[in-house]
Amino acid sequence: MNQPQIFDPKAPQALPLSDEARIMTPIDVGSNKLELLAPAKNAESGMEAILHGADAVYIGGPAFGARYSAGNTVDDIKRLCDFAHAYNAQVFVAINTTMSDEELDIAQKLIWELYEAGADALIIQDMGILKLDIPPIALHASTQMDNRTPEKAAFLEQVGFSQVVLARELTLPQIRAVAKSTKMQLEFFIHGALCVSYSGLCNISHSYTGRSANRGECSQMCRLPCNMSTRQGETIVENEHLLSPKDNNQTDNLEALIDAGVRSFKIEGRLKDLSYVKNITAHYRQELDKIMARRPELSNMSHGRTEHTFTPNPDKSFNRGKTDYFVNDRTDGLSDFQTPKYMGEEVGTVASIGKDFFIVDSEVTFNNADGLGYFVEDHKKAVMSDDKTEGLRVNRADGNKLFVVNIPSSLKVGMKLYRNHDHSFEALLAKPSGKRVIDVDMSLAIIDGGFALTVDDNLGSIITVDTEFEHQAAKDTERSLATLNKQLGKLGSTDFKLKNLATNGVENYFMPAGVLNGLRRDAIEALSTARIENYVRPKAWERNDDAVYPTNSLSFLDNVANQRARDFYTEHGVIHIEDAYELNTVTEDAPLMVTRHCLRYNFNLCPKEVPNIKAEPLQIEIGNDTLKLVFDCVKCEMMVVSDNKQVNK
Repeated sequence: MNQPQIFDPKAPQALPLSDEARIMTPIDVGSNKLELLAPAKNAESGMEAILHGADAVYIGGPAFGARYSAGNTVDDIKRLCDFAHAYNAQVFVAINTTMSDEELDIAQKLIWELYEAGADALIIQDMGILKLDIPPIALHASTQMDNRTPEKAAFLEQVGFSQVVLARELTLPQIRAVAKSTKMQLEFFIHGALCVSYSGLCNISHSYTGRSANRGECSQMCRLPCNMSTRQGETIVENEHLLSPKDNNQTDNLEALIDAGVRSFKIEGRLKDLSYVKNITAHYRQELDKIMARRPELSNMSHGRTEHTFTPNPDKSFNRGKTDYFVNDRTDGLSDFQTPKYMGEEVGTVASIGKDFFIVDSEVTFNNADGLGYFVEDHKKAVMSDDKTEGLRVNRADGNKLFVVNIPSSLKVGMKLYRNHDHSFEALLAKPSGKRVIDVDMSLAIIDGGFALTVDDNLGSIITVDTEFEHQAAKDTERSLATLNKQLGKLGSTDFKLKNLATNGVENYFMPAGVLNGLRRDAIEALSTARIENYVRPKAWERNDDAVYPTNSLSFLDNVANQRARDFYTEHGVIHIEDAYELNTVTEDAPLMVTRHCLRYNFNLCPKEVPNIKAEPLQIEIGNDTLKLVFDCVKCEMMVVSDNKQVNK
């Protein structure tokens, strides 16, 4: 069978490494401030992310976000910005879909509204935005722009981007190479769901459902079960989730990523629930804080330290298993083909089953209302079915004896059990569970006719308030000093905590508790106001209209969907520009997905790994549809290819 003729997607293989690049010494990127970036489904979620340790949050606006169902009003974004800026935290708004020219006109108005609401930066994909009349707001290059090479990064910096979201597939040496090419801040996904395709290079959803991932409406066909066979029909595997990777977890690689040049650490999950945001944000806050404690040259972007009422555990929040993807190059364990669902932590095996209970051989503590799951006994025989798992809710836990309303007939002795809902843990997260604390120094002074209190947050905000009160000698200096410390230290309901108090002889004078309390309240209110007033948004970077794009030709995979984007690329040296896939002009065999995930590698069929193996052409079936797999072994990539008959059907 002839291999299809397809347009080269220009996806690069791992960059050649010099000896210098192989030596993983810390790279100088100009800033040693670290940013923990958390997702915000809505304003409330964003506020909790900040309270649990995020230095910045990213959120969808009313339209044009790459998570269609995660939109928010401008008023809610303003409310989030006001809250965030009190902690010197930032708010990034995702406007990262491709757009029509008519939509760009709407986007221009929206961008001005977001700027006036206080948004710190826009995350964008469509270069047509750079042809609009927009305010001087910072621009971040979305991962949907397929940001993998030093050349691309250097260009983005020249045309005004201050931060770039790198492709998830990059290795540490590749990240270092990008860091050497730009002064932009490098942002990298450290946790959450992984798209099996390079972001921005996936059109399978639009092709089969009309729902475009580049428009925020991905149908997640990659999570469906598949069959794989040779083109001659020899079955290799049935009913496995072949295109569904595990979830990203870079806990063990944070310091290596810092040394490679990453400064913004991004958590995926704008559609995730609040407990996920709290738990995962707190986890990475604590991990980064440990690194900064060892390395005083590093600091976090926002103000204050975070206190939590629980012990974070990422295994207790939604995940499909964990992988560090390609950060340490290609490894086994990237995928678990059994299920794309959250099975949770393995907690034991079924020891025996009664009428309304079962006993678990386990060392863990179970709770009433825990959620448990298991694989059904014949799940490997259920061809092209996604119904491989079942679950149950514990009605009452008596040690390892778990009572349920109805024992499922599929539950068998010896089965492994997984806990995907730890009721006790979730109950902790349902309560207030995170707080920002800002240490302040106070200094009292004697002034004519009264006393003055100066409060310094040691972060750039200092205020002084005073009160009129007759100078009266204290009868008991020691007691007076204790009163000063007690009353001025009463900051429990605020974000502040007294670290140092200089009394400067005021303890020699009598000051009643009521006067001290009033002075403290006025000072803290003034300091809170000053901190907000002193907040400075990041500036937009200058643009170089003479910058030249790294290539002179763009395919449909570059997602040019409007005339203004065409004009932008033409002005920067691009000669040939194809329409975005969503414009439905593709007529040849089309790579609907370009990925570093390789099914040959996963099934020991890779000719680079297995000597003398014959590299058979392969195909996969998803439902009733068959797609070809095309392997570029030079780039170590796989393409999922549709023939013309299936495109946009």
